[in-house]
Amino acid sequence: MVMKNVKSVHYLQINNKIEQISGSDKVVILPSREAWQKFKWTQKLFEKKPKEGYFIWLKKQIDFPLITCVSIASPKVSQNLTNLLVIEKGIKATAIATCNALKNNLCGKHKAKGKLILKEGASLEYNHFHKWGEKDSVSPDYEFILEKNSRLIYRYENLFPPQNLQLKTTISGFQNSHSNLSFVLNGLNSKIDLKDTLSLLGKDSKGIIRLRLVGRRGSEITAKTTIFAKAPGRGHLDCQGLLVSKDSMITLIPELICKHPKAQITHEASIGKIAEEQLNYLRMRGLIEKEAINLIVSGFLQT
Repeated sequence: MVMKNVKSVHYLQINNKIEQISGSDKVVILPSREAWQKFKWTQKLFEKKPKEGYFIWLKKQIDFPLITCVSIASPKVSQNLTNLLVIEKGIKATAIATCNALKNNLCGKHKAKGKLILKEGASLEYNHFHKWGEKDSVSPDYEFILEKNSRLIYRYENLFPPQNLQLKTTISGFQNSHSNLSFVLNGLNSKIDLKDTLSLLGKDSKGIIRLRLVGRRGSEITAKTTIFAKAPGRGHLDCQGLLVSKDSMITLIPELICKHPKAQITHEASIGKIAEEQLNYLRMRGLIEKEAINLIVSGFLQT
């Protein structure tokens, strides 16, 4: 659904039309195509002239979250967004981004290419929520650039996946930057392809990536995560998959590339199924099998 309190939304797009946009002297918010023309320095960051999407430039400290919402409301809509978020030096920010389909059978296409830049000493907590219909096709491609001493907490959650999801995330961490990323996906009659890359490019850069993947009825999930260390930093991957249905499949491909003798990168990965002991315990508590499975899956996705 669209954000309940639209007054608090800073950027609201439905189909291909911007319904609401609001900025201030502290935060500049524009359609990407206008930012391209107004601020020449953005042209290198956008790489090419945007068709649609938003530009957010946080210039001064604010005491409220940045909220964006992009929805598909009509059949066979195709979105092609190019988003740019720039947070200036030393600013702490929270962002909530929602992308969704308002109905289950719209057969929409949502393509989004985003770049998020955290200047020196900046901090960002970014919550990214997706909810799609059974026939939608979705392909987000987000790049995070963490300058010296910056901090990132990023959470991507998709409990209602589209038919096809291609999710690509790239993080470049420079000196003493910290990144903490988590991806929570509930596969259901869907083909999901995740590609995440964490590059430790500066001294004392650190990063952790957590994946929680559930394979339910008719789903196929492939997750490839690469941690690349070029500097003396530390990185860790924690990836867990839970197979619920016999006709589903999860493939995990962790890749660690170390090019510095003082770097430390590690991973742990596992794929399992729901234990009969758990199901039996919950049945004894009065739950039917479907309720028990849903409860176990819910707990798994929240770990």
